[in-house]
Amino acid sequence: MGGNNEINMKSFWYADWSFPLLVALLSSGVFAGTHMYYVYKIGAFNDVAIVAMLEVGLQGGGYGVAAAFGASFLFARILEGSLVGILDIGGAIQTGIGIGIPALLLASGITAPLENFTLSLLTGAVLGLAIGYTVIVIRKFTVGQSNSTFGADVMMGAGNASGRFLGPLIIISAASASIPIGVGAIVGAAIFYAGKKPIVGGAIIGAMLLGAFFPISLD
Repeated sequence: MGGNNEINMKSFWYADWSFPLLVALLSSGVFAGTHMYYVYKIGAFNDVAIVAMLEVGLQGGGYGVAAAFGASFLFARILEGSLVGILDIGGAIQTGIGIGIPALLLASGITAPLENFTLSLLTGAVLGLAIGYTVIVIRKFTVGQSNSTFGADVMMGAGNASGRFLGPLIIISAASASIPIGVGAIVGAAIFYAGKKPIVGGAIIGAMLLGAFFPISLD
């Protein structure tokens, strides 16, 4: 029995070196999905409200919200994964790789990874490898040295907690774009708040609905 357990721990599914490869495969697919959305408006691996943040930027409203939201999730989930041994796919890969990183690239004027399918696969894979090895390295120098989780109870859900503060920022951003869009964001946020849902989604959906009826002129 002991010999079998030792063999299993050295197998592909248990080895440290396989983890970055698995994360790379997932990240490659998710980033390619964002490429599909960027080009064809379909294919992103995220909730509607989160994709809407990126859509706001694509419509000329700026990528600040999507970048901040996605980056906060990515950072929090990498630390969380390093400390507890579980990498949240939704927060780190779907939101971070799928929305946060693309928003940062677009805000910097870098569009090639999102315009080319092959390059999007390669970009996602490289990002996934970086995340995977980062988690492994941090874990070896922290939890791997002892049985302590180093405050992982605080990190659990850190990405969700940071997302709660983005609602007011989205409303302010929408109001600065135009009065109708600002009103839509406020009404949407109020409806979601009354339903005990995150106001971020309501603010974005409300802003998009009013923005469709009262578009901003780019002339």
